[in-house]
Amino acid sequence: MDDRKKKINEMNMVLAPEALQRKITSQLILRDEGVPVNQALPVIATEQEITLRSKEQVAYRALSLLVIAAKGEGLEQTVIDNVVENYGLDKHFTRKEMAFIYNPSPSQHDRVQFTWRYEAAWTLLWALGYVEKLDKPTEICDVPRAIRFMMDRPVEQFLADAKLRSTHEILDQADRIYRYHWAVVDANLHGNDIPASLEPGVTMERHYALNWLIGYMGQEWDDISTDT
Repeated sequence: MDDRKKKINEMNMVLAPEALQRKITSQLILRDEGVPVNQALPVIATEQEITLRSKEQVAYRALSLLVIAAKGEGLEQTVIDNVVENYGLDKHFTRKEMAFIYNPSPSQHDRVQFTWRYEAAWTLLWALGYVEKLDKPTEICDVPRAIRFMMDRPVEQFLADAKLRSTHEILDQADRIYRYHWAVVDANLHGNDIPASLEPGVTMERHYALNWLIGYMGQEWDDISTDT
């Protein structure tokens, strides 16, 4: 937490024009959508301050998440095992994911939590150019379409067809979801209705995936923070 506060203070001391313009643009979009805006939220990192995950890292993370979410949804273990083997995903799961993917009888709570990873996968599919745009986070993603992106291609073709979006595009989305998520969290804290039809689970998973994409605080997948 001290590292996070230090980073925020550093960014607020010298507001790069790029970061400030990104914040202003996000605020204008949210206001137009009827989403509350917190002027005090800081800017996020600039293009020069981050290192995006590589296309291969993003692709394997997306594939892993799709399999994890399918397991959560109830796909048979034999099918899961075949997909993991065919796509060479064993070495791409995190410690927590490994514990879940090979658990023959995971808890209902874990199933639900991992099923939400479809939303994080959808965000990464957007970053890879498979999904055209990320709309306001009000509805769950098109799960059958997400699965088709994977199942219609062997892993080599999935990687070849992927085109990682620019740092600029990804940071625009990271800034925007940060502010959407603040509105959700603030409403919950004060016992208010979630504003502008925002879907809390979709918002949080998108924030999680985008923070991983931009290497927020140097954290790896199992430890990603979605501070607001």
